[in-house]
Amino acid sequence: MDIKNRINELVKMLNKWNYEYQVLDNPTVSDQEYDDRRRELEKLEKKHPEYIREDSPTQRVGGGVLEEFKKVTHKIPLLSLSNVFNEDEIRNFDERIRKEGINPHYVCELKIDGLAVSLSYEKGVLVQGATRGDGIVGEDITGNVKTIKSIPLRLNEKIDIEVRGEIFMSKKSFEETNDNRKQAGLELLKNPRNAAAGSIRNLDSKITASRKLDAFLYHLPNPIDYNIKTHYEVLEYMKKLKFKVNPNIRYVDDVEGVLAYIEEWTSKRTQLPYEIDGIVVKLDSISDQQKLGFTAKYPKWATAYKFPATEVITKLKDIIFTVGRTGQITPNAVLEPVMVQGSMISRATLHNEKNVIDKDIKKGDMVIIRKAGDVIPEVVAVKKDRRNGTEEDFVMIDKCPICKSTLIKNEAEADYFCVNKLCDARKIEGLIHFVSRDAMNIEGLGERIIEDFYNLGFIKKIPDIYYLDKYKEELKELEGFGDKSINKLLDSIEVSKNNSLEKLLFGLGIRQVGNKMAKTLSKKYLTLKSLMLASEEDLTKINDVGPVIARNLVNYFNNIENIEMIKELISIKLNTSYLGEVDIMKENPFITNKTFVITGSLSRPRNEIREQLESFGAKVTESVTNKTDVVIVGEEPGSKYDKALKLNIEIWDEKKLSEMTK
Repeated sequence: MDIKNRINELVKMLNKWNYEYQVLDNPTVSDQEYDDRRRELEKLEKKHPEYIREDSPTQRVGGGVLEEFKKVTHKIPLLSLSNVFNEDEIRNFDERIRKEGINPHYVCELKIDGLAVSLSYEKGVLVQGATRGDGIVGEDITGNVKTIKSIPLRLNEKIDIEVRGEIFMSKKSFEETNDNRKQAGLELLKNPRNAAAGSIRNLDSKITASRKLDAFLYHLPNPIDYNIKTHYEVLEYMKKLKFKVNPNIRYVDDVEGVLAYIEEWTSKRTQLPYEIDGIVVKLDSISDQQKLGFTAKYPKWATAYKFPATEVITKLKDIIFTVGRTGQITPNAVLEPVMVQGSMISRATLHNEKNVIDKDIKKGDMVIIRKAGDVIPEVVAVKKDRRNGTEEDFVMIDKCPICKSTLIKNEAEADYFCVNKLCDARKIEGLIHFVSRDAMNIEGLGERIIEDFYNLGFIKKIPDIYYLDKYKEELKELEGFGDKSINKLLDSIEVSKNNSLEKLLFGLGIRQVGNKMAKTLSKKYLTLKSLMLASEEDLTKINDVGPVIARNLVNYFNNIENIEMIKELISIKLNTSYLGEVDIMKENPFITNKTFVITGSLSRPRNEIREQLESFGAKVTESVTNKTDVVIVGEEPGSKYDKALKLNIEIWDEKKLSEMTK
């Protein structure tokens, strides 16, 4: 690779993206894609400082200034923060501070996803509001700032002061704004951050006022002038002056406290009424801040932890097809490897033919992929504006990629199936599913080992797993299998015989019977024998069991091969009873058999409220429809509350819920 040319290419690319994001408020790439390229440039420049360009984005803080606004020079540069992306980098940040002889205490803050603002007051009266701009020169947005109700026009002390913070748009205001734009036939705003930036920089302050912007203040650039010794005192002083300070700020004693705060808000961020994109960590002591000082771009005493991307952009290089345990054929994207939520991803599911056609996915496309928790990554959308004409159309196969038998597609379903029960791929996938963690949880039987044992003839069907001890001598001849690992594997197989019924039921791989459904059925019928005797009519009386699942269950247990396999498992002494606690449903005329939706910020976790309602026989869903009976609302409930009002659905607050569940 020609290093100099690559640096030039990255500088040109990043400056273009930075202009589109900072000046035009119209980003054309994701934060993840920008961060990836920026970090690549930083690494190359560190190794080859002789090629650093004056116009490199690493040599400046932000973007340019729109000509429509008066320019404002910041008395103290409005710098941005360095970014960290994982626990190791947080610990490295802490270690660098400790090497300076400092025993650090920190203040942790939510990183509001909005637009940085500087506010200047003279004798307690607001005289100027300005954007960050390039960190040295920003834009005068005083008229628009004055429309934000949370920003005080006059302080309760007649002082001269400059404070800094973030202007943002709440989720509720964003939804309302887009609803209004939709009714007016206007293009919808992309996200709350862009909406806030575009609103605050609108030349018509009436439009800005209509957007209901908000602001949190979090920084005083010259605290020593006010005899303030810690950042936490800064925040308390700002609250005293009537500034809005985020209530979720936390003082912590050490880096472990920082990591605990990050873990907490990584899981709770979706409950907030506004968007955040990370956590800001600041050294608390002002004297220690001054000791550390600044680089040309960042303060050394603060950093921003950015949440792992749940959506990233990469290239779809090919489409291949896999066969599942039920024979379902799934198209899969082969991707240019990309980091998503801490793991390198090179494959993503495309679900089925209809999904690929609906999203117009082609080989060679730049695509957005998403990974939520441990869920298999999926392709969300195509970046059609990035096409160059070399992309290839998708073509669905009509033969099984393994056994070459003709595929079948039912009219009522979107999926194609290999119906050849002798198909090796189906059998292997079924075995892999049976031993998986959520099913029988047999440690030591991973995907590769199952495939090897299948090809060696050790395991051809589920009961064979429990006869594996017959091949103990043969196993010793295999690479990686010593006495210790073999005994551990056989012990794990033996232990799995004692699993509760729901593990076995899920492991059997019955179509559309997932982990949750297996537990529901096990709690209801208690034994496998009772479930096998249930009719379709009986099954459909159970909450969440529809006619398709009921039919799949009855068909499975009427199949002679499945019956013989279950008899064999019973003879091997596998447990077929439910071992968990049996829920005794409490009847409640206000809750039983009703459908609930929960929205807004509540004093208890939503899962806890959901479980309470379900214990009375209620159904809890995510969306408000005309079938919803009650909506439980907390603070900042958003669009679900509005929809409930429109549909005249009964609304309870937490007090009402408490009364109804006594």
